[in-house]
Amino acid sequence: MTELVTYAVSGGVGTLTLDSPHNRNALSRQLVAEFHERLAQAVADDEVVVVLIRAEGRTFCSGADLSEAAEDGMEKAAGVIVELQRSLVTCPKPVVTRLHGNVRAGGIGIVAASDVALSADDATYAFTEVKLALAPAAISLTVLPRMTDRAAALTFLTGETFDGVAAAEMGLVTRAVPEADLDAEVERVCAALVSGHPQGLRETKALLGRHLVANIDEHGGDLAQLSARLFGSDEAREAMLAFLSRKKG
Repeated sequence: MTELVTYAVSGGVGTLTLDSPHNRNALSRQLVAEFHERLAQAVADDEVVVVLIRAEGRTFCSGADLSEAAEDGMEKAAGVIVELQRSLVTCPKPVVTRLHGNVRAGGIGIVAASDVALSADDATYAFTEVKLALAPAAISLTVLPRMTDRAAALTFLTGETFDGVAAAEMGLVTRAVPEADLDAEVERVCAALVSGHPQGLRETKALLGRHLVANIDEHGGDLAQLSARLFGSDEAREAMLAFLSRKKG
């Protein structure tokens, strides 16, 4: 079986790379399982001070694997996205994401659950759920605390695409730089984090993230159920069929 999430360590940074470009790094069962395994590996690795998430291909992550969600039920798929966010927020080591290309729907949950999100200025983001008679329910657990209310209302309700510069202005990402400078910026930030004491990093991260953990634990189950109800509706099925027809055309 081809590995969909790879792991490497260098200079105190444990790098998890999403490597499933054939389906735009969708959150399939295999990818999510490997992601949790690699994250646990990074947490247990004494050489790792900082966890870095990056992706191969021109899509960082397209969100839930809808073909699998149709088989397993959207409540399970939404539950997976909830748990994925929680694992990143509760990771005792700082998590940095390197973002380029397209970032969509459930993939934005990874962005918001990370401690530091560094984006190419021309990366594109979109909460596409509203176009499919859905709502960005599960990822709202981490997205809403990051973004301003006005920015969330505009992007959630229109489903419009916005770039890395706008994402930084909204608070969704930490900083946006030209893609040619992205690796250097990621290296600089990771080096700054690696210079911190592990205990200081761990306790400071827990302090910063405790409201996110509380929000996930209080509302995660209800929002997963909301996703399941919407996904199973006649309106959503009709909208998704129309979308797939347009995509094939």
